[in-house]
Amino acid sequence: MTSMRLHSALLTILALSLLWSALYPNEVFSQTPYFQNKTITILRGGQPGGSGDMQARALISSLKKHIPGNPTIVIENMPGAAGMKAVNHAYTSAKSDGLTITAVGSGLAAGAILGLPGVRYDIDKLIYLGSTEHGDPYVFLSRKDAGFDTLEKLRAASGVRLGAQTVGHAVYISGRIFAYLIGLKEPKIVVGFGGPEMDIALARGEIDVRANSADTVVRRNAEALNSGQFNIHATLTIPKGKTHPRFANVPDADSLAKNERERQLVNMFREFMYPRWPYVLPPGTPPEIVKTLREAMNRSLKDPAFTQEFKKLMGGEPSPLTGEEVEKSIRELPRDPEAISLYKKMAENGPLPPRN
Repeated sequence: MTSMRLHSALLTILALSLLWSALYPNEVFSQTPYFQNKTITILRGGQPGGSGDMQARALISSLKKHIPGNPTIVIENMPGAAGMKAVNHAYTSAKSDGLTITAVGSGLAAGAILGLPGVRYDIDKLIYLGSTEHGDPYVFLSRKDAGFDTLEKLRAASGVRLGAQTVGHAVYISGRIFAYLIGLKEPKIVVGFGGPEMDIALARGEIDVRANSADTVVRRNAEALNSGQFNIHATLTIPKGKTHPRFANVPDADSLAKNERERQLVNMFREFMYPRWPYVLPPGTPPEIVKTLREAMNRSLKDPAFTQEFKKLMGGEPSPLTGEEVEKSIRELPRDPEAISLYKKMAENGPLPPRN
């Protein structure tokens, strides 16, 4: 009887095994990693040779190493609309198979939140793998010869010349936010510069003030900074509360805000800039593929080989974010219509709005 029961049990196990094999053949017979012999395309929303392109190239070797199956990874550049074209393509056309990873800049969230024309993606449905850098604090400075050694003197002046690259650029927006919060009287916005060209214009007295990332000021303007050629008036911390050690004792933009709408304005710029180079997957990507790629990205961003390559190509240390950190930043973006309306005025051409 015992033998018959054992025989029956073995037959039952065999039948169940065959049924499982029929239903899930890949699980039973295939030990091959999903990404083996496959090619992953990093769709870069920008021109070849730019900062976004360089940091992506710094990542490739480490990412390839840490994805099970050691897939081929290539970069395909798709410039257009500050990365919007690439994200639109990924969202509407790319397969949700993990083989297309889209890498863009900080405009990813801004375009969606501000409702810019042409946005065809939902930032709350995209899947975030991480970012090779997070945003750096910004500072607002003037040339010493302009005589604005206090905020009171800066506020008392009229027609202060504020330099920037182009309308809508992060330096343009941050400069106007600083000017708005400080309370400059009818500042004159002068655009058309490259970053280093603006430094020269400031030194020559062609402009009076400018905004820039704190790290760039310290690295690119070290001599002028050390010789006291700048007055540093304010900082906008990114992430909130994290100042550059060189500018820890200047007023924070949050302290200059008069009300909740203005605090949300500051936080909106901060959160837009925080995930500096986000990497995303299209909606519907299977959870197991997302898990594999997030884990591989996390390991890659901690890999000394990535840090070394990043420093070689970018000239500085990476400051990576995990996919979970990027996702949290997106969730916490201010969505208040009044704050969005005010931010749009900072990003557009025209005079600064009156403060309430």
